[in-house]
Amino acid sequence: MREFSTGDLNKQVGDVTDAASREPVVLTKHRKPRFVLMSYEYYERMRAGGDPRSAHRASDMPVEHKKLFVAEIDRLARGEGYDDGS
Repeated sequence: MREFSTGDLNKQVGDVTDAASREPVVLTKHRKPRFVLMSYEYYERMRAGGDPRSAHRASDMPVEHKKLFVAEIDRLARGEGYDDGS
């Protein structure tokens, strides 16, 4: 979950609301979590008791997702994409 300060909200409302349209974001005040901003659709699913997350078997993935998934696994297996700070 991304975090923004309440000051960020004032300065970058577009960036903050764009992030909140994809997933809930934490708004901090004095470096402490104070609020959560989320899309109305996410809020409604949560209120209705439906968990917006879902799990699927890799074998049930659409073909285009399988291709992306396999490509990322291969990339990680080659050691690409890891940021070890060096």
